[in-house]
Amino acid sequence: MDSPLCLIDDKHLPLYRILWVSDTPHFCGEEDCMCEGRYEVRLEADDSLWANREERDRLIDALNRWYGDMDAGGMGGGEF
Repeated sequence: MDSPLCLIDDKHLPLYRILWVSDTPHFCGEEDCMCEGRYEVRLEADDSLWANREERDRLIDALNRWYGDMDAGGMGGGEF
């Protein structure tokens, strides 16, 4: 694992703060919605970031690598 951080928008996000990542883009139909077509990255403490598709895909890849590193003998990971 190169880094425990992933760049979303202009923020360097620690992977351990991520609870889940949406698989489909946001659509609420509100005229003034600023997140339309972006993917929600849910963080601890009821916080969210919004990523474009490329950022979301990089984030999922980074989480998979991080989990694999932990499964291979790092701290935690593996079994739930």
